[in-house]
Amino acid sequence: MKKLITAALPLAFAAAALVPAPAFAGSADGKLQVKVMGTAVLPDGKIVEVQKDPLGLTKGAQTKADDNYVPTLAVEYFLTPNISAETICCFTQHHVSGEGALAPATSIVSHVLILPATLTLKYHLPLPGGIKPYVGAGPSVFMIFGEKPGASVTPLGVNKVKMSNEVGFALQAGVDVPLNDQGLGLSLDAKKYFQDTTAHFYAGNAEVLTTKHSLDPWVASAGLAYRF
Repeated sequence: MKKLITAALPLAFAAAALVPAPAFAGSADGKLQVKVMGTAVLPDGKIVEVQKDPLGLTKGAQTKADDNYVPTLAVEYFLTPNISAETICCFTQHHVSGEGALAPATSIVSHVLILPATLTLKYHLPLPGGIKPYVGAGPSVFMIFGEKPGASVTPLGVNKVKMSNEVGFALQAGVDVPLNDQGLGLSLDAKKYFQDTTAHFYAGNAEVLTTKHSLDPWVASAGLAYRF
């Protein structure tokens, strides 16, 4: 939580500095809302299925993905005063290491860059003082780039790894708290993704290992919102 707050504060000050001039005045009832937030991405990464393992490398083995803290931009359009659609934009980078029998393997896959394309439909509950808790849900696609074999597997001859892009689902909950009557507010948000990927490991042109992984991250964000 300390890392998330540390990431969110500079973004909050930057967003405040960029609040539009009166000619583009904000409104608590505006159709559009933009959020600039600090985000903690907390994935799982465990093996849920072994699809190809001719050498028996995964017996008693397990994997995990590390956490990351990134800036996030969210854009939201209000279809009605209490129903909105929201999408987010951010890149998050992770590394995969071993657990169990693979615990000594501290770097299995490195530099995994993920763009978690997400669209959620949200319902906002209006409360006194303009406070609006909300819940939402919608589809997601994790687009994965730049993955490389880690230092723990390259000595085994692995020279390439590819992780699949997959369609998943996200549940969302949070609250928007107004800071003034001109559209500026504080936003706290949490998402739970249900998302898998399949990792293909190659030695030369031969695929030597194929494993399906549960990413299923929690994604928690805090920052400033501006509605206009």
